[in-house]
Amino acid sequence: MKARILLPFPILLSALLPSLGGCAKYDPEVSNGNSGNGASTALVSTPLSAMPAGPAAPPASAEPPPAPTSAGPLASVVHPALLDVANAKEQAPEVFKAKFTTAKGDFVIEVHRDWAPNGADRFYNLVKSGFFDDTRFFRNVPKFMVQFGISGDPKVAAVWQNANIQDDPVKQSNKLGFVTFAQTSMPNSRSTQVFINTADNTRLDPAKFAPFGQVIKGMTVVEALYNGYGESPNQGLIQSRGNAYLDAQFPLLDGTKHAEIVK
Repeated sequence: MKARILLPFPILLSALLPSLGGCAKYDPEVSNGNSGNGASTALVSTPLSAMPAGPAAPPASAEPPPAPTSAGPLASVVHPALLDVANAKEQAPEVFKAKFTTAKGDFVIEVHRDWAPNGADRFYNLVKSGFFDDTRFFRNVPKFMVQFGISGDPKVAAVWQNANIQDDPVKQSNKLGFVTFAQTSMPNSRSTQVFINTADNTRLDPAKFAPFGQVIKGMTVVEALYNGYGESPNQGLIQSRGNAYLDAQFPLLDGTKHAEIVK
């Protein structure tokens, strides 16, 4: 799973790096980039003046967190689609709702397949297979977006790392409450990471970030999710070490207890 970031205006990466406070690159697999960890990052569509610096990411020389002592929460019972992407090809209904349960409360995303059919289908299969259960909202930049969608189980994350889908044309705008897949600067790079816009981010539209849904209930829950770590969690380490890394280094992060398709 590639690290992702957002950038609506074309900004040279060389000019961007000194201003990101430890984030090597930006994009909404909306990311913190933290280069050098095997995760490729994309640019994030947002002007420098609108990018909060956030806490610096842990330096590469920092002592790594302890290795997981168990196989993780998904080890005993795993939906087949989580370990074989070929099993996650069901076409989504034209309109459906997904409820996310968190410690801060529930929120509901309504998905419209005609907005972004490839994104809607992927999201539908991820929710149905339990992919988002026991995952963390690992990137939260106030007045910008909340990003999630890296599995807490490294075995599952490895399966989905390069399971990309084709791009969708942008038919809706990245307004407050709209939900979009993160992506790198490369074409057809969307996989499992998703972000919820917590501000009007219409500047992302020209960068081909195609919303597929909208939070229709519980936006106050989304806005209450812990944002004190900003860009610090390293996406490469989330992918390779899962929740063991996040729980040890970023214990205050909120997460999804369960996600399900609802009527």
